Amino acid sequence: MNDWPDRRTGDRSERYGRGSADPQPEGARSMPHIQRRPAPPQRPQVPPRRPQVPPQSPGYDDRYQDGGHQGGGYGPEPGYDSGYNTGQVYGSGSGGSGGRRGGGDGGYVQGRPAPDWRRRIKLGALTLVVVVLAVSVSTYFWADSKLKREVDLSKVIERPESGDGTNYLIVGSDSREGMSAEEKKRLRTGSAEGKRTDSMMILHDGSNGPTLISLPRDSNVEIPTFKGSESGKMFQGTGRQVKLNAAYAEDGPELLVRTVEFNTGLRIDHYVEIGFGGFAKIVDAIGGVELDIPKAFKDKKSGADFQAGKQTLNGEQSLAFVRTRYAFAGSDLDRTKNQQKFLAALASQTATPSTILNPFKLYPTMGAGLDTLIVDKDMSLWSLGNMFFAMKGVTGGEGTSMNMPISGSIGSNLVWDKAKVKQLVQQLNDGEKVTVKGN
Repeated sequence: MNDWPDRRTGDRSERYGRGSADPQPEGARSMPHIQRRPAPPQRPQVPPRRPQVPPQSPGYDDRYQDGGHQGGGYGPEPGYDSGYNTGQVYGSGSGGSGGRRGGGDGGYVQGRPAPDWRRRIKLGALTLVVVVLAVSVSTYFWADSKLKREVDLSKVIERPESGDGTNYLIVGSDSREGMSAEEKKRLRTGSAEGKRTDSMMILHDGSNGPTLISLPRDSNVEIPTFKGSESGKMFQGTGRQVKLNAAYAEDGPELLVRTVEFNTGLRIDHYVEIGFGGFAKIVDAIGGVELDIPKAFKDKKSGADFQAGKQTLNGEQSLAFVRTRYAFAGSDLDRTKNQQKFLAALASQTATPSTILNPFKLYPTMGAGLDTLIVDKDMSLWSLGNMFFAMKGVTGGEGTSMNMPISGSIGSNLVWDKAKVKQLVQQLNDGEKVTVKGN
């Protein structure tokens, strides 16, 4: 077999000498030249860095950590380190969902768990509910604390029986309380001391929807026997006939309620009163009230000056609109119709998501109204809210608005039609549909 570098054949002795058997010394012979490539430059030897092995999960087999010799494995000798990564995974990577297996025979390595979105959504929803509930509760108590519960209906004597639904006596007074001299001048309220009723309405919230009934201030009524709201003294009725607003001027809200109940037979469950200043502030807080005025009119006393058509009234204009009486042929009866129209529009435009869900509108509106609102001692914020939404229902096609039926007049006093009033009250108490027509 030819195993020589220069592929020559023959006896070795011919090339490298004749061995010890030859008596002649061995001469120098040239060896065939074998060319080799130059060796690459040597890099400094840096011991490979052994990766730090994290704590292993239960069940990890560490036979291969030191080459396998401790447990009879097949790795290199102890102390040998090749620097080769056996596939251990440190961290979860971008798509980890709890861990991955390495490329070698290493054990299972725990990674970062994937986000539990269902749990996060539940926690977020729960947090939102708690925040909304906390804000709602705090708002309720804040608003409830502002109510002026000054009217004690327990002082009213000889009261009628209750019927269907809830009856609210809503009074607009000419109180100037809390108004500056400039505001009185701008709103044309005058500077009279005390307060008188400027408008009166009964709002019935019953089984057949809301019914709003205006009580003209010039209505002719009888002052019955009553107990003084301050003195507690009994004042016997003498059959005295007066205008309805005189009852309020004589002994305040309690006598007014007593007089309305005596002359109608309808039990009043709650009393609500608001003054000039509070009324104007509510309108300004919601950004004005839009009304469609069918005919232009002016009134120097109230300051009214309106053109026909749709327009948005601010607080000052709104107060002038509901107070005007001398510009109309029907005087007080026409004024009460405008008051009903305006209050229904005010309620309709206030009880909207844009106001209720907007704290920058809701709080100023509530603050403006509650600061000047006077109610009875049994009135809750919940009852007040029900009254407000019942008022809104009057313009929503669910209710009826009317004046108290009138049969004639005595001097300047308007006389109620007693037969129609009795029928109207019976329908309200029985929860029937109102068929009685007012003026």
